[in-house]
Amino acid sequence: MRTGVFVGTFDPFTIGHDSIVRRALPLFDRLVIGVVGDNVNKPNMTPAARRLEAIARLYSRQPAVEVKPFFGLAMDFARQEGAQFIVKGVRSVADFEYEQWQADFNRQLGGVETILLYTEPELASVSSSALRELSHFGVDVSRFLPQPE
Repeated sequence: MRTGVFVGTFDPFTIGHDSIVRRALPLFDRLVIGVVGDNVNKPNMTPAARRLEAIARLYSRQPAVEVKPFFGLAMDFARQEGAQFIVKGVRSVADFEYEQWQADFNRQLGGVETILLYTEPELASVSSSALRELSHFGVDVSRFLPQPE
């Protein structure tokens, strides 16, 4: 069984994240979305339980998708889930450079390959950080959040 993991804080889970999940699904028999638990470096994060529930609701009709809490290193989570691959989305050259060194360590230390999926051009500016900031200032960001089918 080909298994991939897609990990992140997903605060919030955006249409960009959803695009990566939908495009990665044909590559795997099972795709596990690992939601980073509460992070002391980001004290204002939405509680992990709420993020997990919201993402699980999005994919409730997709049997190949599982949503689980994730703590620690992505390569450890991948091994725990029996995954051979970590899926990452890349929006920019800066994202690529960051993901490149992570992928190298994940392969060398964890024996897990990384698959990079480039963001669809129309979604390149969509980021959780930007949506949190816009939302903080009262902007309705709902059009950037996927809705359950």
